[in-house]
Amino acid sequence: MNRAETGLSYIERLARERRGRLAAERLLEQKQRELFAANVQLARHARALSEEIVEQRHGLEVARSEAEVLRGQTSDALNELQRANAAARTAERRLWEALETIRDGFALFDKRQRLIAANRVYLSMIGEEEMPLAEIAYSDIVTRLAERAFAGAAPEVRHAWHEAMIARIAGDEIEPRVIHLGDGRHFRLMDRRGTFGDLVSLARDITQAVAREAELSEAREKAEAASRAKSAFLANMSHEIRTPMNGVVGMAELLCETVLTDEQRLCAETIRSSGEALLAIINDVLDYSKIEAQRLKLYPEPFDLERCLHEVILLLQPSAQEKGISVLADFDLFLPTRFIGDRGRVRQILTNLLGNAVKFTQSGHVLARVVGIERGEGRFELHISVEDTGIGIKAEHLDAIFGEFSQVESESNRQFEGTGLGLAITRQLVDLMGGTMWVESEPGEGSCFGFRIILPAAEPIATGIAPQRPVRLRKVLVVADAQISRAILQRQLETFGLAVTACRSGDEALAAPGAGAVDLILAEQSPRLDGAGFVRGLRESGIAAPVALAAAEGTTAPDMPGVHLIAQPVLRSALFRLLEALSYPALAQGGGDGVSPGGARRPMRVLAVEDNRTNQLVFSKMVADLDIELGFAGDGHQAVAEWRRFRPDLIFMDISMPGMDGRETTAAIRAAEMAGDLAPVPIVALTAHAPDSDGAWSLEAGIDRWLTKPLKKSAILSTVLAFVPADARPPLSLARPSQPSATI
Repeated sequence: MNRAETGLSYIERLARERRGRLAAERLLEQKQRELFAANVQLARHARALSEEIVEQRHGLEVARSEAEVLRGQTSDALNELQRANAAARTAERRLWEALETIRDGFALFDKRQRLIAANRVYLSMIGEEEMPLAEIAYSDIVTRLAERAFAGAAPEVRHAWHEAMIARIAGDEIEPRVIHLGDGRHFRLMDRRGTFGDLVSLARDITQAVAREAELSEAREKAEAASRAKSAFLANMSHEIRTPMNGVVGMAELLCETVLTDEQRLCAETIRSSGEALLAIINDVLDYSKIEAQRLKLYPEPFDLERCLHEVILLLQPSAQEKGISVLADFDLFLPTRFIGDRGRVRQILTNLLGNAVKFTQSGHVLARVVGIERGEGRFELHISVEDTGIGIKAEHLDAIFGEFSQVESESNRQFEGTGLGLAITRQLVDLMGGTMWVESEPGEGSCFGFRIILPAAEPIATGIAPQRPVRLRKVLVVADAQISRAILQRQLETFGLAVTACRSGDEALAAPGAGAVDLILAEQSPRLDGAGFVRGLRESGIAAPVALAAAEGTTAPDMPGVHLIAQPVLRSALFRLLEALSYPALAQGGGDGVSPGGARRPMRVLAVEDNRTNQLVFSKMVADLDIELGFAGDGHQAVAEWRRFRPDLIFMDISMPGMDGRETTAAIRAAEMAGDLAPVPIVALTAHAPDSDGAWSLEAGIDRWLTKPLKKSAILSTVLAFVPADARPPLSLARPSQPSATI
């Protein structure tokens, strides 16, 4: 080989080596990259493995921690379970200790009615000392109870009781049952079904309660006997006192009407007023006794409220006239007058309120006002108030005046006497009627007592007077010194379509424009207006119009033509009859008062049935001025015979008579009337007792009304006038002195 070839080969070899080295370097780089990638991947795997190891280690720690917690909870649960078991045992022990402590028996039966548990009281009830080892059925317990409760009874009785007790627990609602054991104990069995069919039985020991009930029953019987004895005593005392007091008060009243010296009149009036005060006390005590015993009853019946109010005012007018005060009535013209209620008790309420008003009023007036509204179905809510211009009551005393035996102590009223029961009784009566009562008062300004009751109307709802013929009068002159009197009379007259001119005095009436052209002059007689002098002044002035004097019953009528008397307070019916008589004089009945005489009519026949001679004398003296035929009967049998012979228009019937009393006599007369198809005669009871109400006798025996002894002349007079038959002449006449006109 030459040198050139040798040199080329060396270069080639060097190139080859260089190429080999480069290839080796590239391969190395590639391998390094692969190694790096493998290292990276290995690192990742190592890190993931490390994290997994950490997680597994953490999970292991958590598992170990949870295991420790579970071991603690298990230990706590075991401890709690042990404490709960101990508490349950303690509660059970305490429960049974409590059940053993109580005096009542307790037992529990399973759904098969087998005894599970019972306390000692229950076990003693069935004759066991301790819980028996063998289960006892409820039926066996009932058998033992029957043997102990009905030891001396027949087997059939025990068997029937056993069957009833077994049937008793079969229902859903188990009624309590009382058993009486032979050892003197009494138990009330009260059983109840449990949720799972168990039967819980409680035997309540009522031995002491039964003993107390027996004591209370005995005490109640003694109290009722004492109450009956007290009531009988009060009733007998009332009768025994009223019978002689009828003679005392009646004769004293008649004596006061005779000519007496001043000293004699003072003595007679003292006897009369003292007797009336004593009777008022007796009435209050009797009524309060009935209220206290809850024996006061109401006897509703149809009655005329306006007339009832009028009658009360008539009875109080003598006392009012002595003081120179006016007693007025304002009855709502749009109300009916007849209602259904206890007339006697309504009258008693009005008498108490009006009597107090007159008693505590020295000057001015007393006004009874009746207003109301319809509540539907023929029922009316009535507001009845009594206003006065008396001494009044202080505000701090208003709440106490309705209490029992309560009287306001002050210098102004110390002169007035009484029991202090009147308002208490009045409030009780109003409460019994389902009403309410109130009072308003100012010292020195007067008082207003009122009550509210709801009563059904006893007449059609259409109110007022419905004249069959129109009133022909057009103008009326009213004369009254009290403004309220003028207002009331004016309202009543305007209801009939009359034009009214009101004056305060007689002089003002004489000077009134057009006084000579009026159709009627209606004047209220008072201490400032003398009826006779006023009429003479009118006639001397050339005024010939008819004159109607409104005055109290018993007032002397002026013996002058064209003069009429009308009772004060003025009733709507009485006012209408006056206007009708003046409008149609040819049709009016009566004489001496501008109305046609009608003298052919007969006198009214009155029969008084009274066994007491003194009371007969008093009655005859009281009606001596009446134009009537009066007859007497001394007992019930004689009364029936006199009724057949005399045919009276009115009978005054004494209730308490030996043999055949007033109720039996009335029943006999009513039976004879029905058998003979005769019109019933009005019968008014006369009683020395204080009856619950005239309604009781009306229902029982057919009595129409009652009067309580001692009798008052005004009460007898108003009763006679209320029952005058159409074919009899008026019992009162202007020809008789000291009596009102027969026109009204």
